[in-house]
Amino acid sequence: MTIASLQMGLVDIVVGTHALIQEDVFFRRLGLVVTDEQHRFGVQQRSILRRKGMNPDVLTMTATPIPRTLAITAFGDMDVSTLRELPKGRKPIQTYWVRHSMLERVLGFIAREAEAGRQSYVICPLIEESEKLDVQNAIDVHAQLQHHFASLKVGLLHGRMSAAEKDAVMRAFKEGELHVLVSTTVIEVGVDVPNATLMVVYDADRFGLSQLHQLRGRVGRGEHQSYCVLIADPKNDVGKERMKAMTETNDGFEIARRDLELRGPGDFFGTKQSGMPEFRVADLTHDFETLEQARDDAAALVANAHFWTAAEYVPLRAMLEREQVLAGDPLD
Repeated sequence: MTIASLQMGLVDIVVGTHALIQEDVFFRRLGLVVTDEQHRFGVQQRSILRRKGMNPDVLTMTATPIPRTLAITAFGDMDVSTLRELPKGRKPIQTYWVRHSMLERVLGFIAREAEAGRQSYVICPLIEESEKLDVQNAIDVHAQLQHHFASLKVGLLHGRMSAAEKDAVMRAFKEGELHVLVSTTVIEVGVDVPNATLMVVYDADRFGLSQLHQLRGRVGRGEHQSYCVLIADPKNDVGKERMKAMTETNDGFEIARRDLELRGPGDFFGTKQSGMPEFRVADLTHDFETLEQARDDAAALVANAHFWTAAEYVPLRAMLEREQVLAGDPLD
């Protein structure tokens, strides 16, 4: 019914999940695509949705841009609006990075927040134990915390639970029936519990920076001071820099910039979302301001009617036409 209504133009606005990019979904005249939580969609997925219309306007929203999007914003044709103010009454989240050897202190922190009448999230990278990965899993951590906090109510949430089971657990947590919620990243977005003031992430170095920033955003949603504790023993300098980035800023764009330095932006006209592009001269991270100026100069040049008629620009126009044919439609 909904698909048919979309195709006939009987629906003005449709809100959907990834289901909107399926082949059997057609729009009569798609004019605007709004993608929330942009970092959760792949390059091809965003491209498919945009191609369902005749060059529709595109608005992407995210708390943490992926490196590729940040780079395209700086050097491509994507404009950006940044909301930097916290909602009234909220305080910046204090973030700490600790080693696994400090777990007892972290558990004491959870207990103190519970004594103060507040709640905590505990996030694990896996649902259950893995033979290949030596990381904490939600089922074991839930059992451990139930044993450790005999007087507290500890809940468990993960992706293999049914929708009804997940709804029941989240309802209990939101209504204050649970002191601690052990979960995987299923609570990364769309969860609003103002009384939750502590986010603990096990094996934080297993998560991307955008994921960590999104997880941190599940706390700090009320009037009380909130905290995020990242438990990690990074194996290399890059892992350590990622943890430091999280402790040094709450700004999603700054985190994306640091991620850009560490991972690279990927392809501007391809599908890779990380890795360094093959610029012949410039270095993306060290020549940031120069590349921005080059982008502005290029935009001013092609916007000038003289560029499209003057003989002196014939070689450059020919090169642009060749690049357009090779690249096809931009994918972001």
